[in-house]
Amino acid sequence: MKRVSAVTVRKRLSFILIAGLFIFFIIDVRLGYVQFGMGKSLTDLARDSWSRNIPFEPERGEILDRNGVSIAENKSAPTVYVIPRQIEDPAGTAEKLAKVLDGSKEDIYQRVSKNSSIERLPEGRKITFEKAKEVQALDLKGVYIAEDSKRHYPFGKYLSHVLGFTGIDNQGLAGLELYYDKELKGEKGSVQFFSDAKGKRMPEMSDEFDPPEDGYNLKLTIDTKIQSIIERELDNAEAQYNPDGIISIAMDPNTGEILGMSSRPSFDPADFQNVPQEVYNRNLPIWSTYEPGSTFKIITLAAALEEGKVDLEEEHFHDHGSVKVGGANLRCWKSGGHGDQTFLEVVQNSCNPGFVELGQRLGKEKLFDYIRGFGFGEKTGIDLAGEGTGILFKMDQVGPVELATTSFGQGVSVTPIQQVAAVAAAVNGGTLYQPYIAKELVDPRTGEVVMRKTPVSKRKVISESTSKEVRYALESVVAQGTGGNAFVDFYRVGGKTGTAQKAKDGRYLENNYVVSFIGFAPADDPQIVVYTAVDNPKGTVQFGGTVAAPIVGNILEDALQAMDIKPRENQIEKEKKWNDPVMITVPDLKGMTIKEIQQQMYNLQLKTSGEGSKVIQQSPKPGAKVEEGSAIRVYLE
Repeated sequence: MKRVSAVTVRKRLSFILIAGLFIFFIIDVRLGYVQFGMGKSLTDLARDSWSRNIPFEPERGEILDRNGVSIAENKSAPTVYVIPRQIEDPAGTAEKLAKVLDGSKEDIYQRVSKNSSIERLPEGRKITFEKAKEVQALDLKGVYIAEDSKRHYPFGKYLSHVLGFTGIDNQGLAGLELYYDKELKGEKGSVQFFSDAKGKRMPEMSDEFDPPEDGYNLKLTIDTKIQSIIERELDNAEAQYNPDGIISIAMDPNTGEILGMSSRPSFDPADFQNVPQEVYNRNLPIWSTYEPGSTFKIITLAAALEEGKVDLEEEHFHDHGSVKVGGANLRCWKSGGHGDQTFLEVVQNSCNPGFVELGQRLGKEKLFDYIRGFGFGEKTGIDLAGEGTGILFKMDQVGPVELATTSFGQGVSVTPIQQVAAVAAAVNGGTLYQPYIAKELVDPRTGEVVMRKTPVSKRKVISESTSKEVRYALESVVAQGTGGNAFVDFYRVGGKTGTAQKAKDGRYLENNYVVSFIGFAPADDPQIVVYTAVDNPKGTVQFGGTVAAPIVGNILEDALQAMDIKPRENQIEKEKKWNDPVMITVPDLKGMTIKEIQQQMYNLQLKTSGEGSKVIQQSPKPGAKVEEGSAIRVYLE
């Protein structure tokens, strides 16, 4: 047997000792690294495996008008969550929840007995505070109430196509809610608690709250006072004429800011599910396209004036009632024509043959240059989804007939927003602005403006002097021409009527028109442009001057007062028609006795309040114009 020397044994033992120490050193280093280097990440992983998150939804940003009035806001609506592993009696829990939430016991049982970390009950989504209190009162283990909200539109159908609506998860689905969804929606938060593998809460570990970040508030260019006036007038027109549709737009011509926009049929954004898709999915003021009719003559007029092709007051035109162009007989709306008239009267009378003459003087290249310059044939760029572009003739398709019909607004297709932007340019001094409806994004926590839109000037289309002539001509249309029903006492209003026959399958429909009016005021310094179109009004003569002009007149009269715009002097006197009411100016009755008033023989009804001898106050105020025979209330001292 071979003997091993003591030296060898010692060497072997030393090697084993060194190797053991080295191994223990490596283990100690690893343990140290795990303890100190990876400790936090491992703890976080462990906490993640123990943690359960109950989500807290952020507040969606409010949508406000230009003055801070809320037109889309949030209502608190709690949501019920369950932690299945914490539920001790799934059947009993399901039965109790089903009674409170008016749900199916079987469906709720499937969720509370699921093998998952957390479940949201569909029956418990966005419930009322009263329901949430009932659920809390049950004191069920594993059942939690999370803060949530749902969108609320305090004005109902008001501005519905512009605002759009949100889904069950507060996600934007249409309108501004969709266009600015990223900015409005915010970031989710949560309450985090810890439980063991069996789902039992770990009392030694405190809950953690990660607060949600609310979305930005969106301030619009809309003025709710003007919007309310528009909504009122469209409701009245819908009731009176039962039309296929109505649209109306109000815009600041000097900035492109949309002050009001609405259409019919309308819908309640909170109940969009029960409305046909073609109603809520079409914002007609920016989407619909149709022949504009005579409102388009403003562009022909502006082009002819800018190019020096006409002198409105010195040149004359004789209207025989029709004009032959390229084998086609193009008629004036007035049978027999208007006879001899100045070109200013051509504008006042909306005479088609007269505008054919202006189009021929311009030629197709020049006329279409102006049409495109005023923004037709392309999107305006308004910050709303679904904008149309309209349709123009291609230049190689424009012959004498197409040139003639285009000059008075037939054969081309435009959108309402294009017309508003173009007419605004024609009367504001000649600058085409891009329309916009979102003014600012504001951080609700700090009040800081994180985005602000300013007017975008696209181009100069006509000169200031030409724009001044256009304003004068259109003011005379309202005072002495076809737009008389838009006349507003003490305010200088300009505008143009439009009556366009609708086409279907390449043919014009019988007795089916889109009647419109576009007006602006004050005519010497325009602050607002209003366009209204009524599609196929029933039970009336289908003319823009008869149906649409009074609507725009009413909107302008009340909007000007809401904007605190003072009455104007030097108003063109209105040409009286046989059926116009006789208007008289209210006298100043203050300081007079009843006997003195009666001796003056004013053609007014007098109603008194009080028992004094002299008048100390009256309504309407002195200087107001009222119909002859109207009642005047006087207050005696």
